[in-house]
Amino acid sequence: MAEAGQLTAAASRPRGRILRPVTVLRIGIIMAVLATWQLVSASGLLYRDVVPSLAAIAVALITTLSDPTFYFHLATTGYEIGIALAIGGVSGVAVGIALGASKLMARAYEAYLYYLGPTPKIIFFPVMIMWFGVGAGSKIAMGAVSCFFPIALNVAAGMREIDPVLIRVGNSFRANTWQMVTKIYLPAMRYPVINGLRIGLGVALIGTLLAETKLSNRGIGFLVIQAYSLFNMPQMYSLLIVLFVVSIGINALIGRLGGLHDIRPS
Repeated sequence: MAEAGQLTAAASRPRGRILRPVTVLRIGIIMAVLATWQLVSASGLLYRDVVPSLAAIAVALITTLSDPTFYFHLATTGYEIGIALAIGGVSGVAVGIALGASKLMARAYEAYLYYLGPTPKIIFFPVMIMWFGVGAGSKIAMGAVSCFFPIALNVAAGMREIDPVLIRVGNSFRANTWQMVTKIYLPAMRYPVINGLRIGLGVALIGTLLAETKLSNRGIGFLVIQAYSLFNMPQMYSLLIVLFVVSIGINALIGRLGGLHDIRPS
């Protein structure tokens, strides 16, 4: 009887080692992309080394990760993106709260965010160089300007989704502006803020790397454009893979910290 009970309990427990269909599909997509890449590389349809083999990219990736100077450039880019996201994030949250809390402010200024948001921010780079020089300041400014708009718009939209009951509760306790922001607004719109930060991270990364490719002698963007100039395609792709993996890791970390997980059907 005891053995039968143990077997029944074991059978009732979910088998965590069995891959879920979503995981199988994700792995299948990755394998299909890699197989297609290798086939195109071996076919010779494109110019030599435009699509290098997976083996060549793997060797370049190992070489890149074994080079100590690579980590200096990675730290430089990480520093610039981190400061840019902090500046653009804080200012975007502040502006989003102001627009979402005031209908007058929203009608007067929110249209500017919608008009300027889709504008390619690289056109502002000459201005950033004149204001902040050719060093890290102009790259940080580019990243901050890039991530400001999606964060501000997400926060403003999140403010309008807050339950009015919560706002009335804060007003009934005569909470000041700082208490309303920290105790009511931010906790109630955690998901829009986190989603805005995730989008902001992506555009801050793009803006900073574009700035590094235009005028810089350090950073991952500089290494990518240098590899492209030397037609060292395996190294260029290896750098892009590193950026891709780092971006995924930071994005997942932001989602975990904010309590966001993959959306699954109930």
